[in-house]
Amino acid sequence: MAGRNRAVVPEARAALNQMKLEIAGELGITNYETIDKGNLTARQNGYVGGYMTKRLVETAERSLSGK
Repeated sequence: MAGRNRAVVPEARAALNQMKLEIAGELGITNYETIDKGNLTARQNGYVGGYMTKRLVETAERSLSGK
């Protein structure tokens, strides 16, 4: 399963990492970039990924609707 997280658009990696840090901050997880993710609960890590997905879907829907 190695490599399954390969970015489709490698140029977007920096923006996605920034989004991840912003969402973690909104959820009250400080220093997300430097902490060991293994010390976080599955729920905390899942919230970050889940909110990223939610925000990306919302952005795509707005883009497709022309708003």
